[in-house]
Amino acid sequence: MKKALIAILIGSALGLSACQPVAEPVDILKVEVLNLETDEQKQAYAMGASVGQFIESKILVQEKLGVEYDKTIVAKGFIAAIQGQLQMDMQEMQTITQAIEAKVREQQAAMAAEAAAANIAAGQAFLAENAKREGVMVTESGLQYEVLTQGEGEKPVAENTVKVHYRGTLLDGTEFDSSYKRNEPAVFPLSRVISGWTEGVQLMNVGSKFKFFIPSELAYGERATGLITSNSTLIFEVELLEIVAAN
Repeated sequence: MKKALIAILIGSALGLSACQPVAEPVDILKVEVLNLETDEQKQAYAMGASVGQFIESKILVQEKLGVEYDKTIVAKGFIAAIQGQLQMDMQEMQTITQAIEAKVREQQAAMAAEAAAANIAAGQAFLAENAKREGVMVTESGLQYEVLTQGEGEKPVAENTVKVHYRGTLLDGTEFDSSYKRNEPAVFPLSRVISGWTEGVQLMNVGSKFKFFIPSELAYGERATGLITSNSTLIFEVELLEIVAAN
């Protein structure tokens, strides 16, 4: 009788537990739409969001370089920090962070060197084929140019300041600069631009429009700037509007 009663009680307990709803695991990364009514709530949200954007941008950059992160653990680390319950001391965190940053710098340097070598090869191949096109002229320095419109005005010298309209592109057609888009011509001394420009613009009469194909050594060389990566061959359409008189 006693055994039967125990069996009934155990069965009842199991039956009751089976009827209870099973709690779903908490997804720490689940995004909730919040009702932000007060300024204090909006300020708190903005602070968290700005920190999150900074962390996300770092994660994306480092993931491209092969450094993977578990975002759940990243979020837990953030929560522990704002609760003052960190599992690591500052020295340990700095050591780990510095090691990661050193790894990232090494990978960035390796990728930059690879890209620079690829740019040299691509530029040389392009210029070799481009030189065969009808109408393309090649100077002693290796600068290539094509006359699109021949003007009848004066030619500038290296000491002159000129006013030009121009559009610059990479070999793949990516536009990295354009005075046309700014709707404002550029004015600059010819002695203070890349050597491909200094040489090329002196070949132009005012009123001319040329297309220049500039080897990397006559452009920015190994230096990268904006969309222009190391050792890039550049293409410019240049319209010489005026030789600016000295003041």
